[in-house]
Amino acid sequence: MAKTNPFEFMQQVRAEGSKVTWPTRKETMVTTGMVFIMVILAALYFLVVDQILRWGVGFILGFGG
Repeated sequence: MAKTNPFEFMQQVRAEGSKVTWPTRKETMVTTGMVFIMVILAALYFLVVDQILRWGVGFILGFGG
């Protein structure tokens, strides 16, 4: 692999950075909102599954249920 000097490296980094398509503020806000919604849905799902398993184990072992 050929070595480049630091100046060439910085030029390459700048060229690659200019190719990046940055999201708009609206896209960032929508994506953030979707992430929060999915986190809440996942938390509710695991809460329900945990409660069902807790009830099932309690019922099988004879305490609770």
